[in-house]
Amino acid sequence: MSEHFTPHIVFGFNPIWVSTAMLAITYAAIIWDQVNRAIIALAAAGLLVLFGALDQAEAIRGIDWNTIGTLAGLMIMMSIAQRSGVFQYVAVRCAQIARAHPAMLLLLLQLVTCLVSALLNNVATVLLMAPVTLAITRELQIPPYPFLFAEVVASNIGGSATMIGDPPNIMIGSQAGLHFNAFLLNVAPAAAVVFVAQVLMTHLVWGRRTHATAKNRLRVITMDAGAAIVDKPLLVQSVGVLALVVGALIFGNKLRLEPATIAMGGAAVLMLLDNWRHRPDEQIDKVTRTFTEIEWITIFFFLGLFIVVHAVDVSGFTQILADKLIAATGNSLARAGYTILWGSALISAIIDNIPLVATLIPVIKAAGAAYGAPERIEPLWWCLSLGACLGGNGTLVGAAANLTVAGIAERNGIAFGFVKYTLYALPMTVVSILICHVYVWLRYF
Repeated sequence: MSEHFTPHIVFGFNPIWVSTAMLAITYAAIIWDQVNRAIIALAAAGLLVLFGALDQAEAIRGIDWNTIGTLAGLMIMMSIAQRSGVFQYVAVRCAQIARAHPAMLLLLLQLVTCLVSALLNNVATVLLMAPVTLAITRELQIPPYPFLFAEVVASNIGGSATMIGDPPNIMIGSQAGLHFNAFLLNVAPAAAVVFVAQVLMTHLVWGRRTHATAKNRLRVITMDAGAAIVDKPLLVQSVGVLALVVGALIFGNKLRLEPATIAMGGAAVLMLLDNWRHRPDEQIDKVTRTFTEIEWITIFFFLGLFIVVHAVDVSGFTQILADKLIAATGNSLARAGYTILWGSALISAIIDNIPLVATLIPVIKAAGAAYGAPERIEPLWWCLSLGACLGGNGTLVGAAANLTVAGIAERNGIAFGFVKYTLYALPMTVVSILICHVYVWLRYF
């Protein structure tokens, strides 16, 4: 319970029941998917303040501004970098390096998607990769579904590997005090093994039996990849700033800089480089375009969600859940880790992994005292990261990247339904979580 605030609910209702009911209603409304999730989260947050579960000061205290700043900074950099055409160039070059052979192309597109998603937002990555993939498969006259499916899964695997690759990891890193390098050392090895397994599975299912004619392959091989680069100076600037940002994140602990400071600083530098040679009126247009392309729905969803979850924490309910977790696992750190890994994976396959992680973070924090020093519970954070990020691959609604690609596919006349996706994805996801189970068992428990 918060040291700064005691809830005073109208009509004397129990704060635990009010805040928990509002969290459940928020979850249900997100799953129902008839009202935008940002509206749902903000409305729930406002009602909790109105009911007295929080006051305004305590509500603001519950917002993780480090997560918000990191997300916003990465979104700004992504918005500017994509205008150079670098991602389209990379996709075409992958096709040419693969000599337009479908199996090799499937591998390379997964690899690129995984690597880019590890450094940038995975939703933005698939938004850039999917249209180019459709163009290439159209030229080769081969089914696009396997390639789009593989990119969805690869984006979520890549996003799980670093602290900035997926919003759940940004939240975990910020609120648990874990730095960029900690994710590289603890989560990235598991993600790499999962990626290799995923590549093998997609090859067995699709890669070995997808073929293109020599004529169609020649058409792709002779495409002008350089034509995709529409702004070379911007390309150089974007890659340079992104490299500096990643370097600063790696050494952030020694520099005493938080991820939000680094991401927002990189965004400011890249915006300056993109605008300084233009007239003030042109700068207004360019800056407005950049800010327009920020995923404000995601930002405001986070703002509302942090407040809702903080109300549950302030009420004392997270401590109750933590006590039940400890009791159910017999005070065993290993059993708690396995429960979090499999539980978060299962739930993330059903609902968006962001609200799940936001809810579980204070529960794990509250349970920490039972296991001793804070560093003792570090394996629980890695179990949550792997379970939530990889579990999102299980169904079409498990992660935002899945629905994003489904929307692009359907607008292009490609069936990307829930049942078909789940029949392929769920068994692969189970394999991924089994690999993670073995990994955490060998390394931590």
